Amino acid sequence: MIHVFNLLVGTLILLVHGLTFTDIVSLSVMKGDSVNLCTGVQTNQQEDVTWYFNGIHIAQINGDVSFSCTDVQCNEGTEKFRDRLKLDVQTGSLTIMNINTTHSGKYHLVNSNGEKIFNVTVHDDPAGHQDDVKENEGQSVTFRPAVIRKLNDVLTWYFLNILIAEITVNQSQICRDVQCKERFTDRLKLQSESGSLTIMNIRITDSGEYTLVIFTSSNKHFSITREKRFTLTVISLRRSHLTGGAVAGIVVSVLLVVALVVAAVIYRRRLLRPAPPPPPPSLSRNHSERRENLIIPREQMISLRGSLEVLKSDSVCQLNNEPSLQH
Repeated sequence: MIHVFNLLVGTLILLVHGLTFTDIVSLSVMKGDSVNLCTGVQTNQQEDVTWYFNGIHIAQINGDVSFSCTDVQCNEGTEKFRDRLKLDVQTGSLTIMNINTTHSGKYHLVNSNGEKIFNVTVHDDPAGHQDDVKENEGQSVTFRPAVIRKLNDVLTWYFLNILIAEITVNQSQICRDVQCKERFTDRLKLQSESGSLTIMNIRITDSGEYTLVIFTSSNKHFSITREKRFTLTVISLRRSHLTGGAVAGIVVSVLLVVALVVAAVIYRRRLLRPAPPPPPPSLSRNHSERRENLIIPREQMISLRGSLEVLKSDSVCQLNNEPSLQH
């Protein structure tokens, strides 16, 4: 009886060991995320790894890593994945970078240890992956992830590719390197629960792109990397520090410059204005001669008037001295 029982147990163990099981994993991601689908094994433990998307061959690698392919290298009908797939040669895990809504579907992993199915749903991101923030110099600004942070999430903040803050499972750190400390001396505040980053007393040099990287891992099945960028523009207020007298001086100077420019324009126009043409020479000469002929000096007028009187009196005398006809 004992012998029969041991035989049955051994047979059952052999049957279970020979069976292949299919794991089904469902996950939801946002447009623009990078998704890593894990095999959970090393390539030296398997002979071959093949990936399918909705039944289409999209990636493959063999156990000794002598052959591997992704997207169009494996199948010409996978244009939608061009330059988006990355295959880990050590584990056979598949990464879809910058995932899109057209990449929603069933990802099927086949290897010597069994099969695994990933049902991936990609949603549009209403908040977007880029925020533009403008604030005055000297104020405080806060960048918020706009997602609910999970306990196992790792959040990393970068400014122009410089690591400035990090939140892990158990701790948070700000400015671990010298370059960050010199730029943001005691001006950064990190909220561990939400992952929000606050910059106090902002300066012009704080303008630039801030990147938040959120890494979410789900045991040995998958991991998601999400990036969100914030572009900060710091507005200078140095012009507002001018006194009233300085502002008045600037206004007066501007008005004087405008007046000088207007005067110069008017003067130049007068210089360039053409002179009226002179009258014809003949007309001018005749007119002058006529005027000279018409003008009689006063002495000549008196002499002429006296001559007329003498002539008149002589005529009268001559008439009176004529002999009478009676004699």
